[in-house]
Parts: sequence; structure tokens; C-alpha cells
Amino acid sequence: MLRFGLVLAIALALYWLTLSGYLDNGLILTLGGISIALVLGMCARMGILDEETVPYLHLLKTLSYFSWLFKEIVKANFQVVKAVLSPDLEVSPTMVKIPSTPETEIGKTMFGNSITLTPGTVTVEMSEDEILVHALLSEMSDPAGFSEMASRSAWSIGEIETTRLEDS
Repeated sequence: MLRFGLVLAIALALYWLTLSGYLDNGLILTLGGISIALVLGMCARMGILDEETVPYLHLLKTLSYFSWLFKEIVKANFQVVKAVLSPDLEVSPTMVKIPSTPETEIGKTMFGNSITLTPGTVTVEMSEDEILVHALLSEMSDPAGFSEMASRSAWSIGEIETTRLEDS
């Protein structure tokens, strides 16, 4: 537990320093340190300082997944803008239930959030084995596209050992 607390403290400090940009103001640095200590205390009290909360072993996989997801977000942005700006307003809202393959809570959450981050799709409801998704365009409701996202998100947090990594 101490190892996970130390890794989380370092990650939070680096994140805080990156976002704030203050390295010369003692008061702000002190308040940042107090904030990090409070977060660590709450995590310890809730008993969640474990590999699921601090997945540093899967950092490279997670960064690889985020770069793939960013590319998918950009592609979906162009799709949505093209449909919305077309003279015929080619939107075709669709609701679709897709299987949720990640097994852990963090895997399901990451998968659902990835769907919602992708423009034109929103996770509406999550159950134990499926996710209800609203898609702005009917071509965005293809379960095959979601299955690749599900397997990549599960791979990035270590649920499965390998995934197909070539770009599609």
C-alpha cells in the first residue's frame, strides 16, 4: 500500500505542477501539497490504494490506448462536422446495445467514458454485460467499432494480454 501511495503522490504532484505552473510561490505550493495529502488520506481511508487505483504497471499501455483514442476522436469529429454541415443535415440518431467485454469496474468505466468522449456517441446506460449507446449517425452504431474499443481499453489496463494494435 505504501508503494501505491508513493506512486500516486508523485503522479498527483507532477500533474498539479504541470497544470498550475507555479514553482516559485510558497503559499500555492503548500496548498498543492495539502491537497495531495488530503487525496492520499481519503484514498487510504477508503482502502483503494491498490493496483486498480494506481495502475503504474500499465502506464505505457494506457498511453498507447489514449493515443489511439485521440485518433478515433479526431476521425469522429470530422464525421460529425461533415454530417451536421451538409445541406441535408444527414443525422440519423440511433440507439444500440453493445456487449461490454471489460470485466472489472475500471475497465467498464474506461470503455463507457471512451464511447462518450468520441463525438457523436454517448453512453446512456451501463449494465453488467451491455452498454446502451446513443449514436448521432447510424454508421457510428456499428458494434464492430465498439468491440475494438472494448478490447483496446481492456488491454490498456491489463485485463487481457494482447490486442490487435494495427491501425484500422
